[in-house]
Amino acid sequence: MIEALHLNYGERIGTDMVDIFKDYAPRPFNYMPDLYPKMVRVPQAWGLGFRLSDGQGRTRVLSAGAWPYVQRSFRKLVNQHPCDLIVSAHPLANAPVLRALGKNHPPFITVVTDLITAHSFWFHRGVDLCLVPTEASRQRALRCGLSPTQVRTIGLPVADRFCQPASDKLSLRKRLGWPADRPVIILMGGGEGMGPLERTALALEGSGLPVAIVIITGRNQDLKQRLEGRSWSAPTFIYGFVRDMPDFMAAADILVTKAGPGTITEALNAGLPMILYSRLPGQEDGNVVFVVSEKAGIWAPTPERITHALRGWIEDPQLLASTAQNARRLANPHASRQIASILANSLGVDPLEQNSRPTHSSSLNS
Repeated sequence: MIEALHLNYGERIGTDMVDIFKDYAPRPFNYMPDLYPKMVRVPQAWGLGFRLSDGQGRTRVLSAGAWPYVQRSFRKLVNQHPCDLIVSAHPLANAPVLRALGKNHPPFITVVTDLITAHSFWFHRGVDLCLVPTEASRQRALRCGLSPTQVRTIGLPVADRFCQPASDKLSLRKRLGWPADRPVIILMGGGEGMGPLERTALALEGSGLPVAIVIITGRNQDLKQRLEGRSWSAPTFIYGFVRDMPDFMAAADILVTKAGPGTITEALNAGLPMILYSRLPGQEDGNVVFVVSEKAGIWAPTPERITHALRGWIEDPQLLASTAQNARRLANPHASRQIASILANSLGVDPLEQNSRPTHSSSLNS
């Protein structure tokens, strides 16, 4: 969002991104960003916590119970960041920030970054506007008590480099050193390299399918070194944390990944069919239903089922092409810039006015 604001409006809108956990939350909440990768490695516990805390009444009770402990921190936050607009991109920021602001506060806009099964913490009735990525998320907001005038369906914002027209696939493969005579499969598990990447790669190699395998281990250096130490019979390319993921997606034929909302959105923008092998219970359940019901991908939670799904697509190129078309149909590469336009409109900044007075917005994130 901040990137899109700068691209569309330059210096006429100043921005300040605030990490509510690391910068302001009291202990032990300030450790949450560092603990998150460890917590999601126990998905059953994550799902239980999601379900037990979800619901309008439960979120109100939890927010009220936490307020005496966090109020000093959040009042400090709002005092240190005067602004003309507040944008929240984290569900836990909404209730305490709005309470710390009091009745007279600048416009408060929430940008929901969960595709389907968004937690009720996202939907606070005190917001001026709630921007959601899908119709299912809009219906969820209405069930949580927001009025239709408070909710707008826009899409999920992703970095601008994932929203540009793709380069030629063969040219990209030549630059990357990937083969042009066989399907290229990307295996990835987010920035932490989670999931059955190694077992899936070995299952693919043993399947005899005529594919090239691209494995992205993220920050998981142990996995990267272990994979690099193996001999592979199929063309196999192993990367750590990569920054040219848009080119990777544009050059590939199929993505095998966990059901994270950002990765799904990026793949849809690239028209890349997906095989989803894991999801966070509760939070990402709806992502799987969304991708599968729209026929933009397949749910395959084991290496054996992944290999079976890949075989079906490779042996039926027309089905694979149809799945890619469905992904492109669901894509909304303009979401970030549309959100930027809505934010600028809330500030009274017209993109056609070159001499507008500078305004300032704060974005709350984790």
